[in-house]
Amino acid sequence: MADLLSDIEIQRELGSLPGWARRADVLTRQYSFRNFSESMAFVNKVADSAEAANHHPDIDIRYSKVTLTLSTHDSGGITQKDIDLARAIDSEKD
Repeated sequence: MADLLSDIEIQRELGSLPGWARRADVLTRQYSFRNFSESMAFVNKVADSAEAANHHPDIDIRYSKVTLTLSTHDSGGITQKDIDLARAIDSEKD
């Protein structure tokens, strides 16, 4: 089980993760694309990163909008695993 990050650690990390926000015990971000095909291509890249990290986001797909939610469920909140995956996901967007 991974250690939970403190409120200060989470805020510090969010400063370098534009677009990500904290909602209680999760990190979330919405990405926008031109169409469904682009959304799905992005989701497939996210799936590869998540599998490599063995840490999987909740994914909500609404045509051209993809919302990701990260939390380390077995730890009960936000851990470094969530921050690391958020960074990896952001690199997939480009």
